[in-house]
Amino acid sequence: MKVSYYPGCTLKTKAKELDKYGRKSAEALGITLEEIKNWQCCGGAFTCASDEIATKLSSVRALVEAKEKGQDLVTLCSACHNVIKRTNAAMKNDADFAMKANNYMKLDTPYYGETNVIHYLEMLRDTVGFDELAKKVVNPLKGKKIAAYYGCLLLRPGKVMAMDNPENPRIIEDFIKAIGAEPVVYPYRNECCGGYITLEDKTIAAKKSNKVLHSAKVAGAEMVITACPLCLYNLQKNGTEDLPVVYFTELLAEALGVKED
Repeated sequence: MKVSYYPGCTLKTKAKELDKYGRKSAEALGITLEEIKNWQCCGGAFTCASDEIATKLSSVRALVEAKEKGQDLVTLCSACHNVIKRTNAAMKNDADFAMKANNYMKLDTPYYGETNVIHYLEMLRDTVGFDELAKKVVNPLKGKKIAAYYGCLLLRPGKVMAMDNPENPRIIEDFIKAIGAEPVVYPYRNECCGGYITLEDKTIAAKKSNKVLHSAKVAGAEMVITACPLCLYNLQKNGTEDLPVVYFTELLAEALGVKED
């Protein structure tokens, strides 16, 4: 099976483990991630101004390419996924936005949100199936107590992202079970880590990040996993709790036996 894949800037520079082990694991599961040609930065954040078009055109280009190939568009980075999926929703539901974007793009065939945008975790749940994933695990992570950290971009806005219940999600916990580990549920798993505010005030970002890590540790977690490069940065750099934070694809690759020592 082949799907279109949008890696994003950070996965090519600072978050290489998220990308590398995502690719290796997908191949082990019989899925080829076909990287989109000439992709550009998604912009990092979906601007709320409805008449702001230019920064969203790179997402539209990626969506159009996936449509032309007749494939789903898969993302790994939470921020990229948020921007691309919200842009796709705007192309589908906002006629004025779609008209302006199509005029900018000068497409032979206008695009109106036809591409199905899914996160890698959704691909594991809905395409592979967590039960099937569990069958392919050769190195079950038994005994490990792992906390899922969703952050705020992966699940919200809930009606657009439509991945899981934004207040009480379970997709990453179900993933943790599938690879043989024990999920740890804790109060701050879907709260903000401080996000981009770390660029201006690391004190506030550190306070938020520490609340997340402390909450996970008190609940009994030995490790935290995430899909967001910015979240991982804030939790690692601004957090003071002695708790490892890694990308979920690293554990997936370990469980499937394709992670390098």
